[in-house]
Amino acid sequence: MQKKQNKKQGEQGRQGERFISLLPCLIALVSGILMGLTVAPVGAWFLAWIALAPLWVLVATSDKHKNQSPPAPPALFWGISYHGVALSWITGIHPMTWLGVPWLPSLAITLFCWGFISLLGGIFVAIWAAVMVRLAGQKPWLRILIGTAVWCGLESLWSAGPLWWSSLAYTQSPHNLVIVHLGQLSGPNTVTAAIVAVNGLIAEAYINRLSFSTRGCANGTLRERIASRREDTKISSVFFAPLRFVNKYLATATGLLITLHFIGFILSSRPIAQPPEAALKVGIVQGNIPNRLLRSSEGFRRAQENYTNGYLTLANQGVDAVLTPEGALPIFQRNLLETALVAAVKEKGVVAWIGAFGERGDSYTISLFTFNTKGEIVSRYDKAKLVPLGEYIPFEGILGKLVQRLSPLDAHQVAGSANQLFDTPFGRAIASICYESAFPEQFRRQAAAGGQFILSSSNDAHYTASMPFQHHAQDIMRAIETDRWSARATNTGYSAFVDPHGRTLWMSGYNTYETHAETIYRRQTKTLYVRWGDWLTPLLLISSGGAWLVIRGIKKFGNVGNP
Repeated sequence: MQKKQNKKQGEQGRQGERFISLLPCLIALVSGILMGLTVAPVGAWFLAWIALAPLWVLVATSDKHKNQSPPAPPALFWGISYHGVALSWITGIHPMTWLGVPWLPSLAITLFCWGFISLLGGIFVAIWAAVMVRLAGQKPWLRILIGTAVWCGLESLWSAGPLWWSSLAYTQSPHNLVIVHLGQLSGPNTVTAAIVAVNGLIAEAYINRLSFSTRGCANGTLRERIASRREDTKISSVFFAPLRFVNKYLATATGLLITLHFIGFILSSRPIAQPPEAALKVGIVQGNIPNRLLRSSEGFRRAQENYTNGYLTLANQGVDAVLTPEGALPIFQRNLLETALVAAVKEKGVVAWIGAFGERGDSYTISLFTFNTKGEIVSRYDKAKLVPLGEYIPFEGILGKLVQRLSPLDAHQVAGSANQLFDTPFGRAIASICYESAFPEQFRRQAAAGGQFILSSSNDAHYTASMPFQHHAQDIMRAIETDRWSARATNTGYSAFVDPHGRTLWMSGYNTYETHAETIYRRQTKTLYVRWGDWLTPLLLISSGGAWLVIRGIKKFGNVGNP
């Protein structure tokens, strides 16, 4: 009987140990999911200010010298869950039967794309955690400084590549426009730095409280601290125990959060000049042609009809120009002059920006063409940021044959030049085609070169509704960062007009045919971000690295002086 009881107790002990070993990953998974809920379709933006703190606690209290699992698994779980939830709209591309992909291969391709981008996000966070764990035992303020700098540095590095979307900064758009205005200072990394720093301070407040509670185990790992209190309280109550007093880190977090929002409020309260001579009445046509029809003869017929009728309606309303979505007419430039839409431009004499395909040798580009009042092409912008696999094959020489066997997508689409300028009859514009909305440098460079207003042309028809809403949130950030009015035309929604403070003046329905006209204003202002780019990230990296070297030098000097 005693043996059975001992065996049962031993089994319960092993189960408890297994639970303790899995607890960090479970905590990281849940907090990553909470961060993913900050964007559409849920939009719980306020969770961003606390959802990173649990992972910070796990990483900052781990000890690389102890015989324990590294912090990489929890960090990997956090990154995968955040990016996986935030980018779950990727699954909307399935089924791709309209492209000729059978149902099962379509599912495989969709899951691969979703899994790959989620894993990439997990690796990104794991790298950050690997740096942070080496700061165990350092001063909390140094951990906060370095942790913020490294996160911003990694986001900058990732956004410099071809695959980018889910910065921490976009968790605040479009709901918390006050804090998004910090982007005028040093781009989206200003908002990211604010979120990471506040989470770090909250985490350090908890670590400080936990150290006070466990006293003799103040320098131990989180697992050791939990184990030290198992006789007095349950594990769950330890980790989620409320703070019994307000410590300096929590007070600093509160003060920083209020101060940052106050700065954003000041920036968002500045009046927007609207001189009559800078006014430009722009019309948008949302054609609402499903992608499964767009490549067919029937789809092209409907596209011509919808965009021509929409153009004529807007021209009769007295607009100065009409903007159409990406690929509104899915034909090459040489065939555009034969369309009914261009014939209408010649008849009405109203400028049109038409989305179609450009040609470059044996390849093609996704382009936006400016037709003047005579129906002549006077400028062209080629999409510079292409979607990997969807619009081009990375490492085509190696992967080209394999990918072409998996998918019928044309692999001969090429990107436009990175330094394009888009001049129009109304002055220089900032042009963006679809995926480019996620890359702030594209907008900053064009604004610095004299772009006076934003023209965003997109086709999000093959995704769920949460994707175009996130896309709209990206465009709002770009309008605020550059201090420009923005006109956004999409195929099926959401089309919109946005002012320089990120306020949506009008937004279309989803999967609807619509036309709308709004007056925007050309601007030549230059924010600090437009003038200097992202100066904050290098400043954080240099200052944090310098502080770490100074403290390390002081410690070494102290050890030499006290053998």
